[in-house]
Amino acid sequence: MTAVDTRPAMPARDPPARPARRANIVERLKKYFRQGLRDWIREFLEYKYLIALSLVLIAVAMYLYYLAGVYVSSTYSIQVPDLILDHVEPVDLDFLFVYGYVALITGLVLYPLFFHIRIFHIAISQLSLLVMLRSLFMIFTHLETPPDSVPVHFPSVFGKLYFENDMFFSGHTAIPFLGFYLFHTSPIRYVFLAGSIVMAITVLVMHLHYSIDVFSAFFITYCSYRIGNVCLRMIDARYHE
Repeated sequence: MTAVDTRPAMPARDPPARPARRANIVERLKKYFRQGLRDWIREFLEYKYLIALSLVLIAVAMYLYYLAGVYVSSTYSIQVPDLILDHVEPVDLDFLFVYGYVALITGLVLYPLFFHIRIFHIAISQLSLLVMLRSLFMIFTHLETPPDSVPVHFPSVFGKLYFENDMFFSGHTAIPFLGFYLFHTSPIRYVFLAGSIVMAITVLVMHLHYSIDVFSAFFITYCSYRIGNVCLRMIDARYHE
């Protein structure tokens, strides 16, 4: 006799839903980016005049910085003893000094540009004020780069803005520290705080700044940020910290 299989038939399995699920995720991402782009354009148009003004300010600030750098490089300066530098052997951290600094400045500009365009003009305006203050302090502080400083090799584009004897105050310390104040509502502020501390240590161990240049940068940056807030409130009634 032929055996008859009396077991109940197994129900047919549904095909895997992975392709449909993946397509759903892609559509949601597209919708998210489209909405984000619309919001970015709307906020850009809303603040376009303030953004334009901030770009003019940064252009003026960089020109003043260039003039100040040429002046301090060609003016007689003196070298002075330093309690920390006199007890720390110089260490070559050229890559960190150059590219770490460039990365922090790039982040300071690109983060608000892409993710918070409504505060882009604030970041650029505050950066402009800090650069102008540094230019002013540079021409009134005739200190020469420490004699045992480690040579620095900036790429050609950035090398035109690197000068000798531009000691007071440390831009490597100040500019990342400004990001700590600018982005005080975002966790990224701690990236800039850490970057400022790392840059402060870097310029000291490379003997590229005196101790006073580094320590004063934190206080001057705070004062610059507060002054910038007052100025921003004068030109934009909507501005608040």
